[in-house]
Amino acid sequence: MTKPIKTVFLGSGPIAIPILRALADSPDIELSAVISQLDRPAGRKRILTPTPLTAAALDMGLDVIRAADVNTPEFTGFLHDLAPDLLCVVSFGQILKSGVLSAPKICCVNIHASLLPRYRGASPVTQVILHRESATGVCFMQMEKGLDSGPVFRTLTMPLTGVEYADSLEDDLGRLAAGCAAETLVAIAKGKLTAGVQNPAQVTVCRKISKRDGIINWNNSARDIEAMTRAYFPWPGATAKVRTANGKESAISICKAKVLSGSPLIPGEVTGTPGRLVVGCGGQSALEILELIPAGGKRMTAAAFRNGMRGELPEIVMEEEL
Repeated sequence: MTKPIKTVFLGSGPIAIPILRALADSPDIELSAVISQLDRPAGRKRILTPTPLTAAALDMGLDVIRAADVNTPEFTGFLHDLAPDLLCVVSFGQILKSGVLSAPKICCVNIHASLLPRYRGASPVTQVILHRESATGVCFMQMEKGLDSGPVFRTLTMPLTGVEYADSLEDDLGRLAAGCAAETLVAIAKGKLTAGVQNPAQVTVCRKISKRDGIINWNNSARDIEAMTRAYFPWPGATAKVRTANGKESAISICKAKVLSGSPLIPGEVTGTPGRLVVGCGGQSALEILELIPAGGKRMTAAAFRNGMRGELPEIVMEEEL
């Protein structure tokens, strides 16, 4: 009987969950350790909360090591002592330095949520939606010191329809990778897969998303803003400030919207028959807001929002006014 592949798994984000589950269920993989980032304060009450991967792993009955920094001499020594065949890294959130990369006997494999070399970096799922790409996917890549620059063992492609939201797309990509994760790691460990070098002429890089990225600029086209509502869901949200007739300002996060072409509205101008909320955008277009979350509230339809304002139309506070 062939010995299982001794594997250390490092992950934090939701995309890592189905992949970890697939590896834990595989007789060909021996999970030597599961590592995630530290629990962090979340929500208004700042309650200490585990990463999505940690929570799911604990539900699976797996032990999880929370690491503030895997690159410390102490932690690097721990990884070397484990002497794994492979490190499998999925949405971990820390840069791995040479001490960690040299820990496995064979190599470190990163499962990255894009069609490399496009969208290297921290926010590939968000970026493919923002740029209205026709396809995305996942790559099994051999890690090296550069940012997602290593040779690729396997690429899985997924077509996009233009209605995807970031959270559900991330889940779909995780399941796509999980379907062949164990098989791919075994093939890599046995030398049955050859990694191909990425084409440097096709490289694009995406940075970590900040809360400010979600602020809507109404001078952009309605198509671009509608893509924001899906790309930044659930965090940081596609957000705007509105001002009521009494001068009170509050934030809303747009969850669902429809593009309207050929609009006479100027950017930021608000109109709408009872129950509707339409905002002018750049390029003679407009966005009909279908669902939104008011500050401190729950997701609701535009009609419910209008009812709460007794039919009053809010005024958009334009970006330059913030």
